[in-house]
Amino acid sequence: MDMCHTAGLISLEQALEKLFSQTQTITCSETIPLTDATQRIAATDIISPINVPPFDNSAMDGYGLRFSEWDGKTPMPIAGKSFAGQPMQGELPQGSCVRIMTGAPIPHGVDTVIMQEEAEETAQGILFTGTVKKGSNIRRAGEDIAKGSSVIPAGTLLSTAQLPLIASLGVSTVNVYRRLKVAVFSTGDELQAVGLPLAEGQIYDTNRFTVRLMLEKLNCEIIDLGVIPDSPEKLKQTFIEADKQADLVISSGGVSVGEADYTKQILDELGQIGFWKLAIKPGKPFAFGKLSSAWFCGLPGNPVSAALTFYQLVQPLIARLAGHSQWKAPARFKVPVTTPLKKSPGRLDFQRGVLSVDNHGQLQVATTGHQGSHVFSSFSQANCFIVLERERGRVAAGETVDVEMFNYLLKSE
Repeated sequence: MDMCHTAGLISLEQALEKLFSQTQTITCSETIPLTDATQRIAATDIISPINVPPFDNSAMDGYGLRFSEWDGKTPMPIAGKSFAGQPMQGELPQGSCVRIMTGAPIPHGVDTVIMQEEAEETAQGILFTGTVKKGSNIRRAGEDIAKGSSVIPAGTLLSTAQLPLIASLGVSTVNVYRRLKVAVFSTGDELQAVGLPLAEGQIYDTNRFTVRLMLEKLNCEIIDLGVIPDSPEKLKQTFIEADKQADLVISSGGVSVGEADYTKQILDELGQIGFWKLAIKPGKPFAFGKLSSAWFCGLPGNPVSAALTFYQLVQPLIARLAGHSQWKAPARFKVPVTTPLKKSPGRLDFQRGVLSVDNHGQLQVATTGHQGSHVFSSFSQANCFIVLERERGRVAAGETVDVEMFNYLLKSE
Protein backbone atom coordinates (compact mmCIF):
# COMPACT_ATOMS: atom_id res chain seq x y z
CA MET A 1 0.00 0.00 0.00
CA ASP A 2 1.47 3.36 -0.98
CA MET A 3 0.67 6.79 0.42
CA CYS A 4 -2.01 7.53 -2.19
CA HIS A 5 -4.11 4.67 -0.77
CA THR A 6 -4.04 6.21 2.71
CA ALA A 7 -5.49 9.62 1.87
CA GLY A 8 -8.02 10.66 4.49
CA LEU A 9 -6.54 8.46 7.21
CA ILE A 10 -5.35 10.28 10.33
CA SER A 11 -2.21 9.41 12.23
CA LEU A 12 -2.13 7.83 15.67
CA GLU A 13 -0.77 11.09 17.09
CA GLN A 14 -3.64 13.08 15.55
CA ALA A 15 -6.17 10.57 16.88
CA LEU A 16 -4.79 10.80 20.41
CA GLU A 17 -4.76 14.60 20.23
CA LYS A 18 -8.45 14.54 19.26
CA LEU A 19 -9.25 12.11 22.08
CA PHE A 20 -7.56 14.28 24.69
CA SER A 21 -8.80 17.65 23.38
CA GLN A 22 -12.45 16.55 23.29
CA THR A 23 -12.66 14.65 26.59
CA GLN A 24 -12.17 15.41 30.25
CA THR A 25 -12.08 13.57 33.57
CA ILE A 26 -15.41 12.47 35.02
CA THR A 27 -15.00 14.28 38.32
CA CYS A 28 -17.50 12.47 40.57
CA SER A 29 -15.66 11.14 43.62
CA GLU A 30 -16.28 9.19 46.80
CA THR A 31 -14.52 8.59 50.10
CA ILE A 32 -13.73 4.94 50.76
CA PRO A 33 -11.76 2.91 53.33
CA LEU A 34 -8.07 2.60 52.55
CA THR A 35 -8.46 -1.18 52.57
CA ASP A 36 -10.81 -0.92 49.55
CA ALA A 37 -8.66 1.52 47.56
CA THR A 38 -6.51 -0.88 45.51
CA GLN A 39 -6.46 0.20 41.84
CA ARG A 40 -8.54 3.30 42.55
CA ILE A 41 -7.44 6.79 41.50
CA ALA A 42 -6.88 9.56 44.02
CA ALA A 43 -9.31 12.44 43.39
CA THR A 44 -7.45 14.88 45.66
CA ASP A 45 -3.91 15.26 46.93
CA ILE A 46 -3.28 13.07 49.97
CA ILE A 47 -1.88 15.33 52.68
CA SER A 48 0.18 14.01 55.58
CA PRO A 49 -1.44 14.72 58.97
CA ILE A 50 1.82 13.96 60.79
CA ASN A 51 5.57 14.31 60.56
CA VAL A 52 7.50 11.24 59.43
CA PRO A 53 9.40 10.38 61.49
CA PRO A 54 7.11 11.86 64.18
CA PHE A 55 10.05 12.66 66.49
CA ASP A 56 13.83 13.00 66.39
CA ASN A 57 15.26 9.48 66.62
CA SER A 58 18.53 7.62 66.42
CA ALA A 59 19.77 6.29 63.10
CA MET A 60 22.21 3.92 64.84
CA ASP A 61 22.68 1.67 67.82
CA GLY A 62 25.12 3.65 69.99
CA TYR A 63 25.31 6.48 72.49
CA GLY A 64 23.80 9.94 72.66
CA LEU A 65 25.55 12.95 74.18
CA ARG A 66 25.91 16.74 74.13
CA PHE A 67 28.57 17.54 71.57
CA SER A 68 29.85 20.49 73.62
CA GLU A 69 30.67 18.13 76.55
CA TRP A 70 32.81 15.70 74.53
CA ASP A 71 36.56 16.33 74.77
CA GLY A 72 37.82 13.22 72.97
CA LYS A 73 39.65 11.72 75.95
CA THR A 74 37.36 11.60 78.99
CA PRO A 75 35.01 8.62 79.44
CA MET A 76 31.36 9.58 79.99
CA PRO A 77 29.11 7.73 82.43
CA ILE A 78 25.86 6.20 81.12
CA ALA A 79 22.87 8.04 82.61
CA GLY A 80 20.15 5.84 81.14
CA LYS A 81 18.74 4.01 78.13
CA SER A 82 16.46 5.00 75.27
CA PHE A 83 14.92 2.14 73.28
CA ALA A 84 12.28 2.19 70.56
CA GLY A 85 8.96 2.34 72.38
CA GLN A 86 10.74 2.90 75.71
CA PRO A 87 12.28 6.38 75.62
CA MET A 88 14.46 7.81 78.36
CA GLN A 89 12.49 10.15 80.57
CA GLY A 90 13.75 13.59 81.56
CA GLU A 91 16.82 15.48 80.37
CA LEU A 92 20.31 14.07 79.92
CA PRO A 93 22.39 14.91 83.03
CA GLN A 94 25.42 17.12 82.43
CA GLY A 95 28.64 15.32 81.44
CA SER A 96 26.99 11.95 80.74
CA CYS A 97 25.77 9.91 77.78
CA VAL A 98 22.76 7.69 77.13
CA ARG A 99 22.65 4.21 75.63
CA ILE A 100 20.38 4.51 72.58
CA MET A 101 19.08 2.08 69.97
CA THR A 102 18.06 2.57 66.34
CA GLY A 103 14.67 4.26 66.08
CA ALA A 104 14.58 5.33 69.73
CA PRO A 105 13.54 8.91 70.57
CA ILE A 106 16.36 11.36 71.15
CA PRO A 107 16.31 12.38 74.86
CA HIS A 108 16.19 16.05 75.83
CA GLY A 109 19.67 17.52 75.78
CA VAL A 110 21.16 15.03 73.30
CA ASP A 111 22.33 16.56 70.02
CA THR A 112 24.72 13.87 68.71
CA VAL A 113 24.69 10.06 68.43
CA ILE A 114 27.89 8.02 68.12
CA MET A 115 27.65 4.49 66.76
CA GLN A 116 28.60 1.71 69.16
CA GLU A 117 31.47 0.57 66.91
CA GLU A 118 33.24 3.85 67.75
CA ALA A 119 32.78 3.49 71.53
CA GLU A 120 34.79 1.60 74.15
CA GLU A 121 33.46 0.62 77.58
CA THR A 122 35.80 1.45 80.50
CA ALA A 123 35.47 1.39 84.28
CA GLN A 124 34.86 5.15 84.25
CA GLY A 125 32.25 5.06 81.48
CA ILE A 126 32.17 5.14 77.67
CA LEU A 127 35.24 6.37 75.80
CA PHE A 128 34.52 7.47 72.25
CA THR A 129 37.34 6.50 69.90
CA GLY A 130 36.15 7.78 66.55
CA THR A 131 35.69 11.20 65.03
CA VAL A 132 32.61 12.87 66.45
CA LYS A 133 30.57 15.39 64.44
CA LYS A 134 27.81 17.44 65.98
CA GLY A 135 24.33 16.32 64.99
CA SER A 136 25.49 13.01 63.47
CA ASN A 137 23.24 9.91 63.30
CA ILE A 138 20.01 11.71 64.22
CA ARG A 139 16.91 11.49 62.02
CA ARG A 140 14.94 14.69 62.45
CA ALA A 141 11.16 14.85 62.85
CA GLY A 142 9.55 15.38 59.42
CA GLU A 143 12.81 14.61 57.62
CA ASP A 144 11.07 12.03 55.41
CA ILE A 145 7.60 13.61 55.23
CA ALA A 146 6.64 16.95 56.75
CA LYS A 147 3.22 17.43 58.32
CA GLY A 148 0.91 19.20 55.85
CA SER A 149 2.90 18.18 52.77
CA SER A 150 1.36 16.47 49.73
CA VAL A 151 2.37 12.81 49.72
CA ILE A 152 0.34 11.46 46.80
CA PRO A 153 -0.86 13.83 44.04
CA ALA A 154 -4.39 13.68 42.70
CA GLY A 155 -4.64 11.46 39.63
CA THR A 156 -2.37 8.74 41.02
CA LEU A 157 -3.37 5.10 40.68
CA LEU A 158 -3.27 3.65 44.19
CA SER A 159 -1.52 0.29 44.45
CA THR A 160 1.02 -1.53 46.62
CA ALA A 161 3.55 1.26 46.04
CA GLN A 162 1.26 3.95 47.52
CA LEU A 163 -1.21 2.31 49.93
CA PRO A 164 1.34 1.23 52.61
CA LEU A 165 2.76 4.77 52.58
CA ILE A 166 -0.71 6.21 53.17
CA ALA A 167 -1.31 3.67 55.94
CA SER A 168 1.96 4.71 57.62
CA LEU A 169 0.47 8.19 58.03
CA GLY A 170 -2.50 6.84 59.97
CA VAL A 171 -4.87 7.78 57.13
CA SER A 172 -7.76 5.30 57.04
CA THR A 173 -9.92 6.75 54.22
CA VAL A 174 -9.15 8.27 50.82
CA ASN A 175 -11.09 10.36 48.32
CA VAL A 176 -11.08 8.62 44.92
CA TYR A 177 -12.76 9.08 41.57
CA ARG A 178 -15.69 6.77 41.04
CA ARG A 179 -15.05 3.80 38.80
CA LEU A 180 -15.62 4.42 35.11
CA LYS A 181 -18.78 2.75 33.74
CA VAL A 182 -18.05 1.06 30.42
CA ALA A 183 -20.65 -0.68 28.26
CA VAL A 184 -19.27 -3.27 25.85
CA PHE A 185 -20.85 -5.31 23.08
CA SER A 186 -19.97 -7.05 19.82
CA THR A 187 -21.86 -6.94 16.53
CA GLY A 188 -22.26 -9.65 13.92
CA ASP A 189 -24.53 -12.58 13.05
CA GLU A 190 -21.47 -14.80 12.83
CA LEU A 191 -20.51 -14.39 16.50
CA GLN A 192 -21.21 -16.91 19.24
CA ALA A 193 -20.57 -16.43 22.96
CA VAL A 194 -17.62 -18.34 24.40
CA GLY A 195 -18.77 -21.65 25.88
CA LEU A 196 -21.67 -22.29 23.50
CA PRO A 197 -21.50 -24.65 20.50
CA LEU A 198 -20.75 -23.10 17.11
CA ALA A 199 -23.34 -23.27 14.36
CA GLU A 200 -22.27 -23.45 10.73
CA GLY A 201 -20.44 -20.27 9.72
CA GLN A 202 -20.04 -19.01 13.27
CA ILE A 203 -16.91 -18.01 15.21
CA TYR A 204 -16.40 -17.28 18.88
CA ASP A 205 -16.69 -13.71 20.13
CA THR A 206 -13.15 -13.38 21.43
CA ASN A 207 -13.06 -9.59 21.01
CA ARG A 208 -15.59 -8.85 23.73
CA PHE A 209 -13.87 -11.40 25.96
CA THR A 210 -10.51 -9.68 25.37
CA VAL A 211 -11.94 -6.22 25.97
CA ARG A 212 -13.55 -7.38 29.22
CA LEU A 213 -10.24 -8.74 30.48
CA MET A 214 -8.48 -5.44 29.80
CA LEU A 215 -11.32 -3.41 31.33
CA GLU A 216 -11.07 -5.53 34.47
CA LYS A 217 -7.36 -4.76 34.71
CA LEU A 218 -8.24 -1.07 34.35
CA ASN A 219 -10.73 -1.48 37.24
CA CYS A 220 -13.74 -0.30 35.23
CA GLU A 221 -17.34 -1.11 36.08
CA ILE A 222 -18.31 -3.29 33.11
CA ILE A 223 -21.78 -3.38 31.55
CA ASP A 224 -21.73 -6.38 29.20
CA LEU A 225 -24.46 -6.14 26.57
CA GLY A 226 -23.46 -9.32 24.73
CA VAL A 227 -23.59 -9.97 20.99
CA ILE A 228 -25.89 -7.79 18.89
CA PRO A 229 -27.04 -9.21 15.52
CA ASP A 230 -26.59 -7.34 12.25
CA SER A 231 -29.89 -5.49 12.58
CA PRO A 232 -29.99 -1.67 12.36
CA GLU A 233 -32.98 -1.52 14.71
CA LYS A 234 -31.45 -3.75 17.39
CA LEU A 235 -28.07 -2.05 17.12
CA LYS A 236 -29.65 1.40 17.44
CA GLN A 237 -31.60 0.33 20.52
CA THR A 238 -28.42 -1.11 22.05
CA PHE A 239 -26.62 2.20 21.56
CA ILE A 240 -29.51 4.07 23.17
CA GLU A 241 -29.53 1.76 26.20
CA ALA A 242 -25.74 1.82 26.53
CA ASP A 243 -25.73 5.61 26.35
CA LYS A 244 -28.12 5.76 29.33
CA GLN A 245 -25.97 3.49 31.51
CA ALA A 246 -22.34 4.16 30.71
CA ASP A 247 -19.64 6.83 30.55
CA LEU A 248 -17.98 5.04 27.64
CA VAL A 249 -19.45 2.65 25.09
CA ILE A 250 -17.14 0.19 23.30
CA SER A 251 -18.35 -1.90 20.38
CA SER A 252 -16.45 -4.44 18.35
CA GLY A 253 -17.13 -4.86 14.63
CA GLY A 254 -19.43 -2.91 12.37
CA VAL A 255 -17.10 0.02 11.67
CA SER A 256 -15.72 -1.19 8.34
CA VAL A 257 -17.29 -0.70 4.91
CA GLY A 258 -19.36 -3.86 4.42
CA GLU A 259 -23.09 -3.91 3.70
CA ALA A 260 -23.89 -5.00 7.27
CA ASP A 261 -21.63 -2.46 8.99
CA TYR A 262 -24.28 -0.17 10.43
CA THR A 263 -22.40 1.40 13.30
CA LYS A 264 -21.25 4.52 11.45
CA GLN A 265 -24.71 5.43 10.13
CA ILE A 266 -26.30 4.91 13.54
CA LEU A 267 -23.66 7.09 15.17
CA ASP A 268 -24.48 9.81 12.65
CA GLU A 269 -28.11 9.59 13.84
CA LEU A 270 -27.52 9.41 17.60
CA GLY A 271 -24.40 11.51 18.05
CA GLN A 272 -21.31 12.61 16.23
CA ILE A 273 -18.16 10.96 14.96
CA GLY A 274 -14.85 12.55 15.96
CA PHE A 275 -12.81 10.47 13.54
CA TRP A 276 -13.03 7.22 11.62
CA LYS A 277 -10.18 5.35 9.92
CA LEU A 278 -6.60 5.55 11.11
CA ALA A 279 -3.26 5.30 9.33
CA ILE A 280 -2.18 2.36 11.50
CA LYS A 281 -1.88 -1.34 10.89
CA PRO A 282 -3.61 -3.34 12.15
CA GLY A 283 -6.64 -1.29 13.16
CA LYS A 284 -7.53 1.11 10.35
CA PRO A 285 -11.34 1.00 10.90
CA PHE A 286 -11.47 2.55 14.38
CA ALA A 287 -14.24 5.02 15.24
CA PHE A 288 -14.37 7.59 18.02
CA GLY A 289 -17.33 9.78 18.78
CA LYS A 290 -19.92 11.05 21.23
CA LEU A 291 -23.43 9.83 21.89
CA SER A 292 -25.87 12.10 23.72
CA SER A 293 -24.20 11.31 27.08
CA ALA A 294 -21.46 8.72 26.68
CA TRP A 295 -18.28 8.66 24.64
CA PHE A 296 -17.96 5.93 22.03
CA CYS A 297 -15.15 3.80 20.63
CA GLY A 298 -15.77 1.38 17.80
CA LEU A 299 -13.12 -1.32 17.53
CA PRO A 300 -12.44 -3.30 14.35
CA GLY A 301 -13.83 -6.81 14.08
CA ASN A 302 -10.50 -8.59 13.57
CA PRO A 303 -9.17 -9.83 16.96
CA VAL A 304 -5.64 -8.43 16.70
CA SER A 305 -6.94 -5.10 15.38
CA ALA A 306 -9.43 -4.85 18.25
CA ALA A 307 -6.76 -5.57 20.89
CA LEU A 308 -4.22 -3.21 19.31
CA THR A 309 -6.62 -0.26 18.99
CA PHE A 310 -7.86 -0.79 22.55
CA TYR A 311 -4.27 -0.81 23.79
CA GLN A 312 -3.08 2.24 21.82
CA LEU A 313 -6.24 4.40 21.93
CA VAL A 314 -8.86 3.20 24.40
CA GLN A 315 -6.37 2.60 27.21
CA PRO A 316 -5.19 6.26 27.31
CA LEU A 317 -8.78 7.46 26.81
CA ILE A 318 -9.92 5.48 29.85
CA ALA A 319 -7.02 6.92 31.85
CA ARG A 320 -8.17 10.40 30.80
CA LEU A 321 -11.84 9.82 31.67
CA ALA A 322 -11.05 8.03 34.93
CA GLY A 323 -8.74 10.80 36.17
CA HIS A 324 -5.48 8.82 36.01
CA SER A 325 -3.34 11.83 35.17
CA GLN A 326 -0.11 10.02 36.10
CA TRP A 327 -0.62 7.41 33.35
CA LYS A 328 2.29 7.18 30.91
CA ALA A 329 2.32 5.63 27.46
CA PRO A 330 4.75 2.71 27.18
CA ALA A 331 8.22 3.93 26.22
CA ARG A 332 9.82 3.01 22.90
CA PHE A 333 13.49 2.25 22.37
CA LYS A 334 15.64 1.15 19.46
CA VAL A 335 16.84 -2.45 19.09
CA PRO A 336 18.30 -4.46 16.20
CA VAL A 337 15.91 -6.95 14.65
CA THR A 338 17.14 -10.48 13.94
CA THR A 339 14.49 -11.39 11.37
CA PRO A 340 13.33 -9.63 8.18
CA LEU A 341 9.97 -7.85 8.43
CA LYS A 342 7.39 -7.34 5.70
CA LYS A 343 6.06 -3.78 5.51
CA SER A 344 4.54 -1.47 2.90
CA PRO A 345 4.73 2.33 3.26
CA GLY A 346 1.53 4.12 4.19
CA ARG A 347 0.59 3.18 7.75
CA LEU A 348 2.27 3.05 11.16
CA ASP A 349 2.71 -0.70 11.69
CA PHE A 350 2.55 -2.52 15.04
CA GLN A 351 4.00 -6.01 14.62
CA ARG A 352 4.13 -8.51 17.46
CA GLY A 353 7.67 -9.30 18.54
CA VAL A 354 9.81 -11.11 21.08
CA LEU A 355 12.47 -9.06 22.83
CA SER A 356 15.38 -11.08 24.19
CA VAL A 357 19.05 -10.84 25.21
CA ASP A 358 21.74 -12.36 23.01
CA ASN A 359 24.86 -14.24 24.16
CA HIS A 360 26.72 -10.93 24.55
CA GLY A 361 24.07 -9.41 26.81
CA GLN A 362 22.67 -7.15 24.07
CA LEU A 363 18.97 -6.65 23.42
CA GLN A 364 17.51 -7.98 20.20
CA VAL A 365 14.02 -8.47 18.81
CA ALA A 366 12.45 -10.96 16.41
CA THR A 367 9.04 -11.25 14.81
CA THR A 368 6.52 -13.80 16.07
CA GLY A 369 5.87 -14.76 12.45
CA HIS A 370 2.71 -14.20 10.41
CA GLN A 371 1.24 -10.79 11.30
CA GLY A 372 -2.31 -11.18 9.98
CA SER A 373 -4.96 -9.29 11.96
CA HIS A 374 -6.77 -12.58 12.62
CA VAL A 375 -3.71 -14.34 14.13
CA PHE A 376 -4.35 -13.68 17.82
CA SER A 377 -2.01 -16.48 18.89
CA SER A 378 0.85 -14.08 18.14
CA PHE A 379 -0.04 -12.13 21.30
CA SER A 380 0.55 -15.19 23.48
CA GLN A 381 4.05 -15.56 21.99
CA ALA A 382 5.00 -11.86 22.04
CA ASN A 383 6.21 -9.51 24.77
CA CYS A 384 6.41 -6.32 22.73
CA PHE A 385 5.34 -4.40 19.66
CA ILE A 386 7.80 -3.74 16.87
CA VAL A 387 6.73 -0.25 15.76
CA LEU A 388 7.56 0.56 12.14
CA GLU A 389 7.26 4.14 10.90
CA ARG A 390 4.46 5.07 8.51
CA GLU A 391 6.76 5.74 5.55
CA ARG A 392 9.02 2.73 6.12
CA GLY A 393 9.07 -0.29 3.82
CA ARG A 394 10.51 -3.76 4.25
CA VAL A 395 13.04 -4.22 7.04
CA ALA A 396 16.12 -6.42 6.67
CA ALA A 397 17.59 -8.47 9.51
CA GLY A 398 20.13 -6.38 11.38
CA GLU A 399 18.34 -3.06 10.93
CA THR A 400 17.30 -1.04 13.97
CA VAL A 401 13.62 -0.78 14.85
CA ASP A 402 11.52 0.83 17.58
CA VAL A 403 10.30 -1.54 20.28
CA GLU A 404 7.45 -0.93 22.74
CA MET A 405 7.23 -3.39 25.62
CA PHE A 406 3.78 -4.66 26.61
CA ASN A 407 2.49 -3.16 29.83
CA TYR A 408 0.33 -5.03 32.35
CA LEU A 409 -2.68 -5.14 29.99
CA LEU A 410 -0.96 -7.58 27.63
CA LYS A 411 1.77 -9.19 29.72
CA SER A 412 1.39 -12.94 30.00
CA GLU A 413 2.99 -13.22 33.43
